[in-house]
Amino acid sequence: MGSNLLGKVALITGGTSGIGAGTVRRLCADGAKVVFTGSNAAAAKAIAAETGVEDPAGWSELMATIKTRHGRLDIAFANAGVEAGDSSVETIGFDDWQHILAVNLTGVMLTIQHVVRAMRDNPDGPKGSIIVNSSMNAYRPMGNFVGYSTTKGALISLSKSAAIHCANQKTQIRCNSIHPGVVETDMIRTVIERSPDPAAARAQFEGMAPMGRMAQVEEVAALVAYLASDEAAFISGSEYGIDGASTAGMMGV
Repeated sequence: MGSNLLGKVALITGGTSGIGAGTVRRLCADGAKVVFTGSNAAAAKAIAAETGVEDPAGWSELMATIKTRHGRLDIAFANAGVEAGDSSVETIGFDDWQHILAVNLTGVMLTIQHVVRAMRDNPDGPKGSIIVNSSMNAYRPMGNFVGYSTTKGALISLSKSAAIHCANQKTQIRCNSIHPGVVETDMIRTVIERSPDPAAARAQFEGMAPMGRMAQVEEVAALVAYLASDEAAFISGSEYGIDGASTAGMMGV
């Protein structure tokens, strides 16, 4: 692991599982001090014990903790998201739609809003890197996941708007979005293991990418680490696909 994040302070939302947990581990290994949030208390405790990072809850407590203990914020990975209760545009319930919208879109907006304000107060001037976790479904919406697909698409505009705002304000605060394809998380492994034919289920997931496999959590975390680093200091308002060419074009017959 590199150490190009040494001394930087990072916030990760949804850091108790999957890509979020993998990114907590990666940024810690690269030298960052990491604060994360998440809804799984048991997982949070385990990750905190493993990495030594903190898990405060609530925006007021969260930002106060970062300010008091670290005095700055350099990196924010807006990763929290849900898809539970989703379905088609014809069948989704209003409450389910509102919940997905609240977490996947409004929650990310609030994350960006609060971290931009915090990054403005950094001792060496207004600078930092915000990475928004969208999805390849921003480009390839699913008919049976209208809430998830819609919110992930909207995150592109949200990220770009934030990037332009921060640049127009003459700050060095950057904002970019990443768009993973199918990632082999513990949740996906569980789905595979519980299916009637695990081998067929795995083949179906792997076949979604022309490269013939799923992304690994560590690969997505590596992209986040790069965008968080000073090596990406002139990258803002951009979209980064990490989907094994899933959205590049037709696979053919």
